[in-house]
Amino acid sequence: MEKLMISGGRPLRGTVQISGAKNSAIALLPAAILAESEVILDNLPELSDVAVYTEILEDLGASVTWSGNQIKIDPSLIKSIPMPNGPVKKLRASYYMMGALLGRFGEAIIGLPGGCNFEPRPIDQHIKGFEALGATVTNEHGSIHLHAKELRGAKIYLDVSSVGATINIMLAAARAKGSTIIENAAKEPEIIDVATLLVSMGAVIKGAGTETIRIEGVREMHGCRHSIIPDRIQAGTYMIAAAATRGDVLIDNVIPKHLEALTAKLIEMGVGVEELDESIRVIGAASYGHADVKALVYPGFPTDLQSPMTSLLTQTEGVSVLSDFVYSNRFKHVPELVRMGAKIRVEGRSAIIEGGKLNAAKVRAADLRAGAALVIAGLTVDEGITEVSGVELIDRGYDHLVTNLRDLGADVWRQAE
Repeated sequence: MEKLMISGGRPLRGTVQISGAKNSAIALLPAAILAESEVILDNLPELSDVAVYTEILEDLGASVTWSGNQIKIDPSLIKSIPMPNGPVKKLRASYYMMGALLGRFGEAIIGLPGGCNFEPRPIDQHIKGFEALGATVTNEHGSIHLHAKELRGAKIYLDVSSVGATINIMLAAARAKGSTIIENAAKEPEIIDVATLLVSMGAVIKGAGTETIRIEGVREMHGCRHSIIPDRIQAGTYMIAAAATRGDVLIDNVIPKHLEALTAKLIEMGVGVEELDESIRVIGAASYGHADVKALVYPGFPTDLQSPMTSLLTQTEGVSVLSDFVYSNRFKHVPELVRMGAKIRVEGRSAIIEGGKLNAAKVRAADLRAGAALVIAGLTVDEGITEVSGVELIDRGYDHLVTNLRDLGADVWRQAE
């Protein structure tokens, strides 16, 4: 186990390249199962979650070949074998194996997934969708058993606009017989990215990125080549870090439209933001005004940036209110920030944050984005060394973090615990 050591107080300056989107990659990899021939994914991030998923694919019989940030997956020999334990327990998004295997083979046995544990995230909407398509779903000894003699298209209304459920139903419906309509579908860019891959593989999908997605099932799907969209959460994290350290950073390889909610809030606070075609420049200021931030489903402010944003709001003048209307209990980073001297209290779905100076301390990441928040907080501290434990959680979503921060002028390093 390692911890991240941060000697802060240095403004970040320079350029950082953003990797492919984690939240796309973990859905695109299982989507490859639906093809009968080789799928090539470009711009794949080098993350621990991605490594776990490739292990799962190989266990199923796929041939997986890496070349830099490109992966080639030959799913032609894949078989739907029971996977109650093993790698599927290591990440939350292993639930996408349900939709992919159900779509191709009409059956799957998948252990209930793991991943970040900041709040229970039930898969009832996933199951609702599978059952509507004609599958029988049971929970036996901690594993989900799915079986369908034949998947048939259906009209499915999601009670909650869930990214995971939307993608999972898309995967299963892509090879179902007939038409499927998903209403109240999630609109996130990652939904569009998955739909783009599926269409390139031969699926017929319309409406991705809107609240109504229509899928016409096909009998077979083929391989293709697809480039993953840039990671908007990783990009947003570096934008927030640049602002928090009063730096000047060009965040390259981004889609600015995906970051509009964050950009608008930064400008409101007094941060300088310049949007270019495929990059965003963030220029810090000597002082920032307080802000009220509400995390909502896309295109609202991303819940995955709620934790990092908390750290930035400690650097403002006055009192800010940050509310999360996606997850009600995503504030496990707050006690650790308080250990660093932050003045924060949590009331229900909201954190009330009074701006002020932070101090170096020994803290631990409770989950992926909480870890990013602590790193940003450590970068703002001008005396002492901040120690962040739980680096393995941060590695789930940020590849080359230490290298990138060092290239921007930060004094950070890894050290054994």
